[in-house]
Formats: sequence, C-alpha cells, structure tokens
Amino acid sequence: MTATMKAMVLTGHGGLDRYVWHEDWPRPEPGAMEALIRVRACGLNNTDVNTRSGWYSKTVDEATTGDAYTDVGEQDPSWGGAPIVFPRIQGADAVGEVVAVGEGADPALVGRRVMVDAWLRDWSDPDNKDKAGYFGSEIDGGFAEFTTIDARNLAVVQSDLSDAELATFSCSYTTAEGMLARAGVGAGDTVLVPGASGGVGGALVQLARRRGARVIAMASEAKHADVARLGPDRILPRAPGDLRAALGGDKVTVVADIVGGPYWARLIDVLERGGRYTCSGAIAGPMVTLDLRTLYLRDLTFTGSTVIPRGVFADVVRYIERGEIRPVLAATYPLNRLREAQAAFIEKRHTGNIVVVP
Repeated sequence: MTATMKAMVLTGHGGLDRYVWHEDWPRPEPGAMEALIRVRACGLNNTDVNTRSGWYSKTVDEATTGDAYTDVGEQDPSWGGAPIVFPRIQGADAVGEVVAVGEGADPALVGRRVMVDAWLRDWSDPDNKDKAGYFGSEIDGGFAEFTTIDARNLAVVQSDLSDAELATFSCSYTTAEGMLARAGVGAGDTVLVPGASGGVGGALVQLARRRGARVIAMASEAKHADVARLGPDRILPRAPGDLRAALGGDKVTVVADIVGGPYWARLIDVLERGGRYTCSGAIAGPMVTLDLRTLYLRDLTFTGSTVIPRGVFADVVRYIERGEIRPVLAATYPLNRLREAQAAFIEKRHTGNIVVVP
C-alpha cells in the first residue's frame, strides 16, 4: 500500500461542484480498535445528498433536490443538527476487505470481506442516541480507496453476492428495519409504502413482507414492473387522487414513509383507528399539515426513526446470508464519476440503489 489513495472529497455545502477528485489523498492509518478497509464498493444514499446540500438545516423547508440552497444554517446542516467539518469523504455503505487493524482490534479480521455498520457509537455508552455519529458524516466514509472505522462496526459477510450488490444494503435496509421495529410491524398488519421504488422504500417492502405483513407499495407506474419483483401484495400509483378509493377494501394499519411533502395528509387520513405512522425521511418536503383531530380521535401513533438499535445491523446481515432479502442494484459507476452517479440518484429514474466502485 502507498501512503496516498484516490478519493472523492466534499469541500463544503453546495452543488455537485463541491466534490473534488483527488488521486493523492493521504491514506488513513487505523487507530486503536480500528480496521483499515480496502473499499471495493460503496452505495449512495439520501444522507449524502442532504448533507452536501445542507438540506437538514431548519433554514431549508423545500423538497430534497440535491442542488445548492440559497440559505443554509451553518449550525445545523447535518442529520444530527451540528456543523460538518470539511473537507469530508462521504459514503456510508462501504463494503471491502480488511487489510490492517490497529491496537486492540482482532487481527483475524485481516483478509476478511466486511460490511460497515454506519452508526458510530460511544462504546462506553452505546445506546445513548445523543452520542451517536454517522460514517461519512462525523468521520470520513467510503468514497475512497481506503477507509477506517472501529472494528466493532464491521460484520464479516458470508455471501455469494458481489461487492456492489452488498453495498446496496446497509443504510437502506437498516433504516427500513428500524422503522418497522419502531412501528411494531408484524403478521396481521397492512403496511402502505410510498416511494417503494427507492432504496429504503424497496427495503421496506421486502422487510415488511418478511415480518408477515401485507404490503401495498406506491410508485410511479413506469416502475411498477420493477417494484413487483420485490413482492408487494398490491401496487398503487405514486399519488392517487382518491387514495381511499384506490385502496378499495384494504385497511391500512401502518404507513412507513420516507416521502412526506404535500401528499402527506392523505396518507394519514387512510390509517385505521389505532394505526401507526413511522417516518425516516421527507424527500418530497419536510413541511406538512396535520389535523390534530385525526391524530387523537383515531388513536394514531407517530414514530420517528433515525438512530437504530444495535442489533438491527446484525439482523440485516443475517437476512442477507440466509437469502431472505435480495439486493436491487440499479447501476454501478466508477468512483471518479460520483458526481454523475449522484445526479442520476437525484433524478430518481432508477429502481433500487446506485453504487460507486473505486
């Protein structure tokens, strides 16, 4: 290994021009309890776009566009409501090979293929959400030839899937599983999934079905054939004018939402009495209108879901190894074309996940 590496480096909040390609970026060294990973593939996610553009800032109330916003609060532009240190290498969904470990980390990891759990924890207080960080946000991530992370954030994976296929899982599927766990989804539920053609949406379809729930997916009609392969019980258009009529006799007990935006109130209106709404995104816009009478008179429960419990990542890895969930790889790009890959990701013409390869 040389002392330098190729990396796509984010230099600040703004448009895609804020990514700068380097072929001689300093290669990191593993510290105590850390592993050095040769990255083989890394998936793209909305978190990358939202952090780059500063969309998480409360000064922004528009939909996720991936473009530069005119006014981004510098004190709360990250998922955690804190400033980001630049330059920063993003990329949460890293898959690769461990090539070295630091003091205290298990040397048996060297040479093993691993997936990264992106949630950074204070291992003296691992369940404290206030102390959580995110790989590619609070520390450098996987949009590079090499990266380092605490070895306790790694899972050795036994799978015939390619590196690019494995790189579609970590963020989207742990996000989805965390949402379903918070909402207590199980057999007997009917789960409505807006945005079912996206990474998290598709994961919600598969994971809700795995839990024994009936699943109704919502997606643009051009993507219905792709979404059908995920196994939903029904597929509806992306935004029916009369959602209740489109549902027919189906009674929705859970809405699992990452879309938000102006259609949001219609999703809430179709929840059955005692129903649950769980949310981990708002790509169509964060500002919504709620009739509080709907919330309390129908005994609804709302849950937000971001920082996942520790066991969720390990569960997802087991589902992969047992073949209970499958990847939906939309496209693969070379890492030096990350800007092009992210532009395609933002356009949302794909189904599933987009991955970059160093």
